[in-house]
Amino acid sequence: MCGIVAAVSTRNIVPILVQGLQRLEYRGYDSCGVAVYADGLKRARSTSRVAELQMQVSADKLEGGTGIAHTRWATHGAPAIHNAHPHFSHGPGAGSAGRPGKVALVHNGIIENHDELRARLQAKGYVFESQTDTEVIVHLVDSLYDGDLFDALKAAVAQLRGAYAIAAFCKDEPHRVVGARAGSPLILGVGADHSENFLASDAMALAGVTDQIVYLEEGDLIDLQLGKYWVFDRHHKRVKRAVKTVHAHSGAAELGPYRHYMQKEIFEQPRAIADTLEGVAGIVPELFGDQAHRVFKDIDSVLILACGTSYYSGCTAKYWLESIAKIPTQVEVASEYRYRTSVPNARTLVVTITQSGETADTLAALRHAQSLGMDHTLTICNVATSAMVRECKLAYITRAGVEIGVASTKAFTAQLAGLFLLTLALAQSKGRLSEEEEAGHLKAMRHLPAALQAVLALEPQVISWSEDFAKMENALFLGRGLHYPIALEGALKLKEISYIHAEAYPAGELKHGPLALVTSAMPVVTVAPNDSLLEKLKSNMQEVRARGGVLYVLADADSHIDSSEGVHVIRMPEHYGALSPLLHVVPLQLLAYHTALAKGTDVDKPRNLAKSVTVE
Repeated sequence: MCGIVAAVSTRNIVPILVQGLQRLEYRGYDSCGVAVYADGLKRARSTSRVAELQMQVSADKLEGGTGIAHTRWATHGAPAIHNAHPHFSHGPGAGSAGRPGKVALVHNGIIENHDELRARLQAKGYVFESQTDTEVIVHLVDSLYDGDLFDALKAAVAQLRGAYAIAAFCKDEPHRVVGARAGSPLILGVGADHSENFLASDAMALAGVTDQIVYLEEGDLIDLQLGKYWVFDRHHKRVKRAVKTVHAHSGAAELGPYRHYMQKEIFEQPRAIADTLEGVAGIVPELFGDQAHRVFKDIDSVLILACGTSYYSGCTAKYWLESIAKIPTQVEVASEYRYRTSVPNARTLVVTITQSGETADTLAALRHAQSLGMDHTLTICNVATSAMVRECKLAYITRAGVEIGVASTKAFTAQLAGLFLLTLALAQSKGRLSEEEEAGHLKAMRHLPAALQAVLALEPQVISWSEDFAKMENALFLGRGLHYPIALEGALKLKEISYIHAEAYPAGELKHGPLALVTSAMPVVTVAPNDSLLEKLKSNMQEVRARGGVLYVLADADSHIDSSEGVHVIRMPEHYGALSPLLHVVPLQLLAYHTALAKGTDVDKPRNLAKSVTVE
């Protein structure tokens, strides 16, 4: 969600800025732009893709050594050129638009007091050209500018309420970029030859430019100049932040033989799981950090905080944690948890789940839990250098690799693998995992990559289903027990990228409302593993057929469910036991992908959605 790239250099940095935006496209956006100092403020903006912006920049011969660039996901104001970043200030003065712009600025986040600030600035004569909260910041900085851009930004952010990552430059100080972060990620890239420095939303934007990265902390301000930089903390004291070598290679973003990133990432899951489990020779708490043994002994419950797909992985883990580790577990939608009154327990292990490690609501929920005295924190995260990993005491880093498609696939299954390991580690620390059980679970986990390959081979059968689904406007997904969250995830995938309205229910809830919707025009997808609830599930399926509903069933090899009129069955290659969710979700991912393909939607960049939700 939104992306920033900025630079101060002795060379033309426009190609670097645009390439950085291309590497940030996976975050989701609906407009983009770049601004540079070239004897004044010059910019190009587009409501199309970055590729179109690149053509515009080339046609306009836009060049400069100081600049900022941005991909915007609309919050305040529609996706339109006048709302696209970068924004220029227009100070009080002659003419309807005021004096020419002095400050250029980009911003990720949401400013909560923008209306109040806008009214104050308009009273001073500032003219607003957009509906964005960002334009408030650029005019505020302009109004506070007295020859030192850093001082102006420092004074401006003191008046802001909300979340922000900001980068700005001024035509009166052409070799300087300043920045600030609070609630939104921002990193510093240190140039290889010390003649240039960069700011960006994440290290991938600077892949191939520099691997020397400084992770700015909450409340930091930064002053970039040619070959030098200064970082100041929230108290405005100059500080040193560690420079880390980060190999954020862009090769991970290459499509190769695949049509879309989502397709590529679905088929990367065997490798992602193998990498995530690499080096796990046995179940020990230390898999999650040096303090894990002590923490696990001290906790008596688990609280999982997550959003979206990560929330569904947490819902799956609840079944494992309570059935295997025998630990009471709550799963909370992060954006709801922080705003309700809850009962804290200092002996709770707070587990956050996030692909990016920068999800704003999940970070805020973590901090809320910590403010309530719950200090035992652990994250399952795919980015080792993220804010979430830095803020949690314990972590398990999944190794799914870069995930570009907005609809999460390989990150989800890698999260499940990490959560299953956590379940086993907690069970062992509580004396609830025998050596035989540990050996059995490890054997099953090592089999996962091969099992996933076998499930991926079902793709032709899934394509046949997708041809039916592409004609539908609604779909119902059913699951029971451990597989109810998988039904939820399947429905989410379908609605995310095909725009078909899809809902999921526990199959036992059919008679409590959803059955009223069942007709031949409402396909019903059923996740049917051969577990203790199979016979109950078969009864639910009969209820659907009796009302003329058409069933699409993912059945285990030994579940004795056969295709017949109105019943379409894809038989899974084998029975997977406790790890079944990791396998049953894959055909649902493929169903969503191929249905979207048949409908001609933008698979990797679905409308209105962003990959990394870094604002509330």
